[in-house]
Amino acid sequence: MSPTASALLLTAPAATPLVIAAAYALTGLRTRRPVPVPAPVTAKGPVLVAEAPAVQEAPARRPADRAGLLSPVVILLCGSLLAAAVVDDGPRTAYSGLLRADALTAWMLLVVGAVAVVACGSAPAYLSGERAAGRADAGTVWRYHALVQAFLAAMCLAVVTADLGVLWVAVEATTIVTAFLVGHRHTRTSVEAAWKYVVICSAGIALAFLGTVLIYYAARQAGIGEAWALDWPTLVARADRLDPAVTRLGITLVVLGFGAKAGLVPLHAWLPDAHSQAPAPVSALMSGVLLSVAFAAVLRYRVIADAALGPGFTRVLLAGIALLTLALAAGLLLAQRDYKRMLAYSSMEHMSLIALAAAIGSPLALSAALLHIAGHGLAKSVAFCASGRILQIVGTTRIGRVRGLLARAPLLAGAFTGAVVALMAFPPFSLFASELGIARAGFAAGQRLGWVTAVALLLVLIAFAALAARTARMLLGPGPGAPTEENPSALWPLALGLAACAALGVTTGPLTDLLHAATRAIGG
Repeated sequence: MSPTASALLLTAPAATPLVIAAAYALTGLRTRRPVPVPAPVTAKGPVLVAEAPAVQEAPARRPADRAGLLSPVVILLCGSLLAAAVVDDGPRTAYSGLLRADALTAWMLLVVGAVAVVACGSAPAYLSGERAAGRADAGTVWRYHALVQAFLAAMCLAVVTADLGVLWVAVEATTIVTAFLVGHRHTRTSVEAAWKYVVICSAGIALAFLGTVLIYYAARQAGIGEAWALDWPTLVARADRLDPAVTRLGITLVVLGFGAKAGLVPLHAWLPDAHSQAPAPVSALMSGVLLSVAFAAVLRYRVIADAALGPGFTRVLLAGIALLTLALAAGLLLAQRDYKRMLAYSSMEHMSLIALAAAIGSPLALSAALLHIAGHGLAKSVAFCASGRILQIVGTTRIGRVRGLLARAPLLAGAFTGAVVALMAFPPFSLFASELGIARAGFAAGQRLGWVTAVALLLVLIAFAALAARTARMLLGPGPGAPTEENPSALWPLALGLAACAALGVTTGPLTDLLHAATRAIGG
């Protein structure tokens, strides 16, 4: 692959959503301009200005909702081409190493693109329902599309950059953009959730910034040049020169900071509020892929920490955080009465399993973690998009007030059921294979990690029981009134996401080599 082609493939995943976001923003501004209306003329002459409105709003036009699907398609295409290139020829770089693609980059781009297809494909039907209910107008719809595209651009930049400083900037950009999306409805609860999200995630990002500064300081003290002191491949190659004390503190702050964006304790409290108040497709993106992008940053730093400090430090740190998060998620799932918050706590459960796999650190565990990232992203995006349509049908997120979904909207209820079944790690979905791989790796890693894995599996069973009981309560029983008419355009993204999740559970097919290469890239 030529340098020009590499630069194009590395630039397009972030540049394309930015261009589309700008187009949405400019079009939205143009359509919101007031249009002067000339005074009507009668037989007696023109009507006085006081008798007719001087200005009339331009008629609201529905935006080209489907144009938002262009970005996921470009991201998937670039991820696929980069995957083929890095598996055959190794990492690709552009702009003097500022952008870099290895197997982990390609894997994450494919995950971002796949989840975005489900979320952006579900957006037109969701927004149509919001417009019909009077909760959205042309201006809010244009703003929604522009912010979602900017969100995708920030996540792609975080994935393709090799500079840890740019990585921090990109993750911080996701906080700024998604804060407006969380408060999209401008209700009291959504604005409160947005502020809570900004405050807690900003505190986490501040910790990550301080940790990044400490890693930079350790790199400069080790003789690494200023221009390369935050370059990830350089830090990995020279990690044995880093000061252990400074590196230990820096890694701890980074894990806590980016762990806040990944929904891990102690800075996790934003997650259920933000995911329950954001528009359903945005919740799908946040839960399905933003959490994983943040944890991919932790995986990058873990490679540096293991080379500088040995694997024991990150193993204890990540295992402790994973168990605490899993215990909290399981307990809150038992007491949950809101189905969108239930899905949010389920995200905490699955991110803790990925953190546990990273703590184990064997090739099997890391492969299972990457597979779990993909499977969880697909299943959770389907679950949240389906929950948004359920909310539009029943008008409430309270589990106790939802009955007979299978009778009322059988196709939608079937998609929601399939997503929850996937999240409970039933075969043939990929989460069954990934959770089995994590368990096998944990029991094979020694007695201490074996006990940790056993406790984690017990907590997973508790979460399983809570999800099953609450979902069954929503689905079963007679439906109130006649069945609801279902929109086929709202269902194809859900079916596609479930099919992809099931296909990954049967075989990784052409992604097998990429999965193994990504595992090696993060130290497996």
